[in-house]
This record gives sequence, structure tokens and C-alpha cells, in this order.
Amino acid sequence: MSSRTTHKVIERSTPSSLLIPALLLFISGGAALVYQVLWIKQLSLVVGVEVYAITTGISAFFAGLALGGWLFGRLADRFARPLLLYAGLEFLVAVLGVGATLALGVAAEPFAWLEQRLGLTAWTLPFALVGLPAMLMGGTLPVLVRSLGIDAKGLSRAGGRLYAANTAGAIAGTLLTAFVLIAQLGVRGSALVAAMLNLLAAVGALLAVRHQAPVAIAPTRTVQPARLALVLYAIAGGVALGYEVVWSQSIVQFMSTRTYAFAVVLATYLTGLLVGSQLMSRRVERLRDPWGVFGLLIAGAGLVALLEIALLGRWLVLLQTQAEALVLSLGGHELPGMSARFAVAALCIVFVPTVLLGAAFPVALRLSVGDRHVGRDVGAVVAFNTLGGIIGVMLCGFVLIPWLGLVRTLGLLAVIADGVGYLAVRRGHGVKKGRRQAVVALGLISLVIALLTPVDRLAKLLPGARNASLAFYQEGRGATVAVVTQGQGSRAFQRLYIQGVSNTGDAMPSLRYMRIQALLPLLVHNAEPKSALVIGFGTGITAGALLRYPGLEHRVVAELLPSVVQAAPLFKGNFNAAGDPAIDLRLRDGRQELLRNPQTYDLITLEPPPPSAAGVVNLYSQDFYQLAATRLEKHGLLAQWLPLPTQNIDDSRALVRSFLNVFPYASLWTSEFHEMLLVGSLEPITLDAERIRQRFEQPGVRSALAEVGIDSAATLLATWVTDRQGLERFAGEALPVTDDQPRIEYAPWVRSKEITRVLPALLDLRVPVPLINADAAFARTLAAEQQRLMQFYRASLHAYDGDRDAWGRDMREVLRGDGANPYFRWFGGN
Repeated sequence: MSSRTTHKVIERSTPSSLLIPALLLFISGGAALVYQVLWIKQLSLVVGVEVYAITTGISAFFAGLALGGWLFGRLADRFARPLLLYAGLEFLVAVLGVGATLALGVAAEPFAWLEQRLGLTAWTLPFALVGLPAMLMGGTLPVLVRSLGIDAKGLSRAGGRLYAANTAGAIAGTLLTAFVLIAQLGVRGSALVAAMLNLLAAVGALLAVRHQAPVAIAPTRTVQPARLALVLYAIAGGVALGYEVVWSQSIVQFMSTRTYAFAVVLATYLTGLLVGSQLMSRRVERLRDPWGVFGLLIAGAGLVALLEIALLGRWLVLLQTQAEALVLSLGGHELPGMSARFAVAALCIVFVPTVLLGAAFPVALRLSVGDRHVGRDVGAVVAFNTLGGIIGVMLCGFVLIPWLGLVRTLGLLAVIADGVGYLAVRRGHGVKKGRRQAVVALGLISLVIALLTPVDRLAKLLPGARNASLAFYQEGRGATVAVVTQGQGSRAFQRLYIQGVSNTGDAMPSLRYMRIQALLPLLVHNAEPKSALVIGFGTGITAGALLRYPGLEHRVVAELLPSVVQAAPLFKGNFNAAGDPAIDLRLRDGRQELLRNPQTYDLITLEPPPPSAAGVVNLYSQDFYQLAATRLEKHGLLAQWLPLPTQNIDDSRALVRSFLNVFPYASLWTSEFHEMLLVGSLEPITLDAERIRQRFEQPGVRSALAEVGIDSAATLLATWVTDRQGLERFAGEALPVTDDQPRIEYAPWVRSKEITRVLPALLDLRVPVPLINADAAFARTLAAEQQRLMQFYRASLHAYDGDRDAWGRDMREVLRGDGANPYFRWFGGN
């Protein structure tokens, strides 16, 4: 190609010339985020939800993006029609994206088998499944930028706009996946939608290439890229992803553990990048000192991120409440109202720093991209920034936060950002002295704020910390764990907070249902139970109750977070479960414990967080129950905690359906007013009154249950509700929760006072206890205990309805019959 021809094809971009590439990148970005959400969800099933495992798995995705940006950016420089390469990439992403989704759905067992035999080499399986399609995705931006055929000066402006379009698509993909796709189509169906978007982009590129003139391979005039900018932008990428790690643990106490909350935060993060990139792309070509601007943007983002955490307070909660009220007053439902709360928190904590970081991208393009190898240089910018992000995530999550805590980590990130800014400003010209002084000032301010902000700043903002004392607080790998002392005098109790959200505690209601969770299945077991597994340590009360059953020879507990175990001594009633050598405590994701260990148990009892929390559905799905069933002995039982207020009644039906589809023999027990217990088995369960009475009379068992209001075998059996037949009536035609259709995680927001709907519906299923070997006296005691328990439940429902007179009348009657019962007295003793 002659120099004359070259001169003709290198032009300034115009809005119309960017329309098609921007639209293609919008579609591509949307598809990429759909895949990312799906694969992260599936990786938690393959490698586990433990922070090391999932971070390593996610790194495969980002490593693929980085490698793709570098590789295909270079390859694009050799194409006269890069749109053809782009179309090929999109087509291959569609094929490999769906293939990876299907393969990840069945990869858990092969991965566990390989890891046991090959160790770290087994990680090539998830890395390949996720990394290969991600590598193709990483090439789309540099290839499309190369297709514009413009010089380096115009590229910074056009590249910023294309980056904004790609980010806008990512925002749409994030929200669409969380709020629509998975709930309606499941994981595989969502992947097919993403593949259709890829194919649409491929067809669009093929249609556009017919109207595109060939792009110059080597322009006559060259602008040399600045390699220092690549290095600084890589560090900035690490800082930016470090912010995201800190924010993910800082913001949750103003949010929720629901998937919708995380989707809104991610969308806000991406929106900030979009706005910043779009604003800067309009003026980046006119910058006299791009180095200085780049330095101020990175340093400014660090200071603002730190300042926003330092200024957090109850004002944010009030602002969230006003936003929710406004949405509800306009006719919105619970989910839009709660989403408004999430958006306010994200805007106040995440948005402004990401605007500054987004604005840095067009400037980085101007500094890092030359005329001769446009595709290569753009790919390098993307690759270096992404690789820096991987290092930032790992360093912050595994080293800095456990070592320094969230506030100090954020301060260190701000200082690093100031260092990047200072080095950039030194490379500038003209007004660099003033900007260098400004960056130094930003660094000093960041350092002062970091040192003056108390390390327990976030701890004191916990919802339960007001008018209470903080007994334990640890910012660790993957989660923040706190224990707050609430109540006064004899009614004081400890409450466990994980990621700012209340999980459980050691108040009387919690003590009751957790001891029943462990001991009831052991007492009704048809064989002589010798082994038990508890999934979820929590307060340690369920695990501790196993110590009171003398017949057990092997007690295993699977817990994800070391900090939870460290906090265990603060909770009463767990019989020092964390320190007792009779308990085999394994720090591992519960599902992975079953997947990787062929050991079988007489009892598996589950007490994870509520099923609507993000990622927890892995322990409530039909697929999980099928796995757990393979780890039960011949007469083994699985006991599943069923919380009542944390999901709508339709979702409770779906959970029960999942359970029934695996266990042919199932029963329902009421362990506490707000919780029930599902007990399932592959063999018939016979309730032998005499055998249960003898087991109950064991001193350790009797005293543990008497402390929570169950003083006899008849009182325990009074918690019976129904058998499989009743559960079938309750579940009806509900579809099960599965790994592919994790409905409960994407269900509508829980209606207020939902327990007043679901509890009566379940109690209406009550049938006589199918006892054998029960004498007349035992039967009379059982009937009286059932009547008293139901009267207590009626009183509690009156309390929910606000009828204090009816509540007082029923509670007086309950206490008249059993005034010494510690459980009843907790609610109505005064």
C-alpha cells in the first residue's frame, strides 16, 4: 500500500463512524457480563465458595481477558479488515461460551477427582473452561479500535467512547442477568441468550465490513507509545480492583446479602467507569499535559475512595430510607424500593472514585498507543490493566485486609495511587510543578485521613452496634465477622454478624432450634447413629449439641470462615465446640466437603445462611441433596433447616419440592416459631416412642434439651407437623430449586410479615404423630404438649398482627400450663 493511500485511510473519527463499532461493543459487553456472572456462579460449585478457591477461579476469567487483549491486539494490526477478525471472535465466543457453561455444569466431580490425584495441575480444567472464551472476549475491544483506522491522537477520543459503549453493555448485562435472565431462563438458558448476542454482533460486523475501506497496516507518521504509562496503568488497575475488594466488605452493612444488591453495586461501579470515560473522551485530544491529568485522576480517586469511607455514618441509612420511601410512594414494590436503597449506598461509596478511574482510560490510551501498532498497543493497555487488577484482588483479599484491616488497606491503596500520580506528573510538561505539588498534597491528605480514621470505624456502623457493645470484630479473607452483645441483664445475648448482616445468635429461640437441629434426628434415628456432619458452624450451638449425645463416635463440622470459629467462645450454650477434640473441625465449603470426601454419615445436618442469600442456594438445591444422599449410611438422615420469614411462601414450596424429589421418606418438625426442620431419608423412618424415650433420658441429651424448653420425649415429639403426604400437599406443583434453576436466589423480595402466611399454611398440615410403642400416658402428655405449643404459636401470630390483647390472653394460658418452660418465659415471662 502506498503512502498516499495510507494517508487517505487514516482519518479523524466522527460520531457517525463510531456508531456501528460502539453498538457492536455494547452488545459484546452485555454478553460478556452475562457469561461472567454465570461462570462465577458455576465456579463456586466446581471449586467451592472458599475465598482462595473462588478468587483463583475468577482470575482465570481476567487472565483470559488480559491474554486476549494482548494477543488479538497484535493480530489485528495484520488485518486490512479487522472487522472480519472481530466477527470471528464473536462467533467463537458464542460457541465456546455456551460450551464452557455446559461443561462447568458437570465439572465439579471431575475436578474433585483430578485434584485428589494431580493437585494443582487439576486447576487447568476450570482455567481452560473459563480462560479460553474469556481470551476471545478480551480481543474484541482492541480489534474494534483497530478497525477504525485512525491515528493515535484521534484514537484516545474514539477509544474512550468505545470503552464507554462496552461498559454500558456490561451494565445492561449485569442488571439483565440478575433481575431477569437467571430467574426466568436458568443458567443454561441465560448462556444461550448471551450466545445469541455474540452471534448478533458477529452478523453486524460482517454486514459493516462490506462498507468499510481497508485499514492501513503501517502509517507513514508514527507516534511512539510511552511504556511507563502501561506500567502505571497496570498499578492503577491493581488499585482499582483493590478498591472493589474493600468496598465489597465495607458496603454490605448498608445493603443485603441478596444477589440484587451485588448486581446494583457492580452496575454502579461500571456506570462510574462509563461516565468518566465518556466525559474525558470529549476533551482528551485537547489536553496540554495528559501525564499530569492522568496522575491527578488516579491520585484523586484514591483520596475520594478513602474519604468516603471515613465519612460514612447513619446519614447514609437515613438517605437510603428516604429513597426507598420515594420509590414506594410512586407505586413501586419491595424489590424496586430495596434496589433504590442499594443504589444510594453504591452512589455514595463507589460512584465518584470510579468516575475518576474511568476518565483515566482515554488518557492512558493517548499516552500508551502509537500510530504504528494501534491494535497491539490498545491490547497492551487492556492486558496490563487487567493483570494489575488480578494482582490487586489477590494482594488485598489475601494479605492486606487480614493484615491491616479495611480502613488501613484503603489508606495504603490511596498512598499507592498517589505514588502513581506523582510518577505520572513528573513525566508531564508545562504546568507540571503545580500538579506535582497537588499530587503530593493529595498523598499527605490521604495519609492523614488513613491514620486518623479509627480501624473499627466500620465496626461501629454495624446495624446491631447501636446501643450495644462490640465483643468481637475481625476483617478477614473474604468476609468481615463481628459479634455484638445485645439486650440487658438476664436477657443479654450475643449476635453474629457476617459481612454486616445478622446471621444468628445465642438468644433462647436460637438455642432451641439449633439444639433440636442436632439432637432430634439422632433421637428418631432408626439405627444406632455413630457419625454426624454439621454444615455451617455459626455460633457452634448445633455442633456443641452433638457432644451431648454419647453414642456418637465421629463428629465432623464443615465451616467456611476461620473468623467464625475464633468467635465461638463468646457464645453460650455451645459446650466449647470449637475447642473440643471430639469435634473434627474442617475449614471448607460444605458442598465441597461432601464432594471431595467419600466418608458417609448417619446424620448430615445443615444450618447455612438463609437460602435467598447470594451463593447459599448451593446448599438448598436438588443437586446438592442428591450429592448429600450419596454420603448417608443405610438408615442415614439429612436434617435441613427451613427458615420461614426469609423467603415468600412460593419459594418455601420450591425448597420443599427440591427436598422431596430426592428423599422418598420425609417429615416436617417445628423447631422454633420462626424455623422448621425437614428430615429426609432414603429408608422408612419409624418413630418408636420407647426407643426415643430411652435415648432422651441420657443425661447429656436431657439437660441440653431441657434448657430450651423440651423436658421429655413427649415434648420433643410434640414438635412433629407432618409426613411426606402433607409436604406433598404443601409443595404442590412448585418447581424445584436446582443448580441450573437457582430460583430462590433470584426470587422477588420477601413480603412483610411473610411468616403470618407461611407458618399457618404449614401448621394446617398437622397430622397425628405416627408412633409405635406409645402407652396411654405418653399419648396424653404428647397431646397436651402439642396443644400448648400450638397455643403459643397462635399467641405469637397475634403479636405479629398487632393484637396485644389476644397475645396476652394466649400467653397467660400457655404460662399457666407450663410456667417454668424457659422457651415460653423468654417471650412472655414478664
